[in-house]
Amino acid sequence: MNTGPQPVFRALSDPTRREILLHLSKESLAISEISDRFGITRTAINKHLAILEEGGLVRSETIGRERRKSLSPAPLKSAFEWLGFFEHFWDAKLADLQREIAKDMKEQEGKSK
Repeated sequence: MNTGPQPVFRALSDPTRREILLHLSKESLAISEISDRFGITRTAINKHLAILEEGGLVRSETIGRERRKSLSPAPLKSAFEWLGFFEHFWDAKLADLQREIAKDMKEQEGKSK
């Protein structure tokens, strides 16, 4: 299993896989239970699950004849840390936006008087 963020970002890049993770965040599910929640084939679900497992976000457990999938959130940390590097850019842009909004509000107040 890769420890960098690349496999995690690949896993998260698809909306179906993100939705699968949301379901698994609530409970472990059998492949059939996951498949029943989507309008796609079980084969397609298996492909999505394989990518999620490559990213380390899903783990399997065999209980009797059933394979259950559950969320493994630890790899999200590497993606979060990578994105955190760029936080200072967002903070600066949000501060710029806040200044512009305040400026526009003052201009609107001046026009209404």
